[in-house]
Amino acid sequence: MVRLRGVSVHTHHGVGEAEREAGQRMVFDLDLTLVGCDAAVTDDLAGTVDYAEVTSLLVDAATETSYSTLERLTRVIAERIIDRFEVSRVRVTACKPEPPIPVNMAGAAVELTLDRPSGPAAG
Repeated sequence: MVRLRGVSVHTHHGVGEAEREAGQRMVFDLDLTLVGCDAAVTDDLAGTVDYAEVTSLLVDAATETSYSTLERLTRVIAERIIDRFEVSRVRVTACKPEPPIPVNMAGAAVELTLDRPSGPAAG
C-alpha cells in the first residue's frame, strides 16, 4: 500500500459562493492498494506507483473544476487514479480544515473508497 498524507491544495469547492470564489485550503490523504509491487524486490520505480505522478493528478483534479460537494470531488479523484495507475483500490479523504460554519472544529472531511472494477471492462 502506498499512502500519501497531508497533501495541501488551494481549491474552489463548496456550496457557498464565497467558498467557490475566494477558495480555501483543503488537505487530502490517499491510500493506494497496489495490484503488484515489484519494486519491493527490484528497487525499480517502474515496479510501483510513482507518488509524484499521483500527487500531480490529485492537484490537477482538485483545481481544474469546482464542485459543490466533497463527495463528488473525492469520486472524481478516485476514478482518475483507478484509470491511470495499477491499483486495485483507492481511498481518498478530502478535508476542509476551516469549514465555513460558525463552530470551532478541526475540520470537515469526506472519505471515499473505490475498487477497480473486475471483468473485461477493467483497464
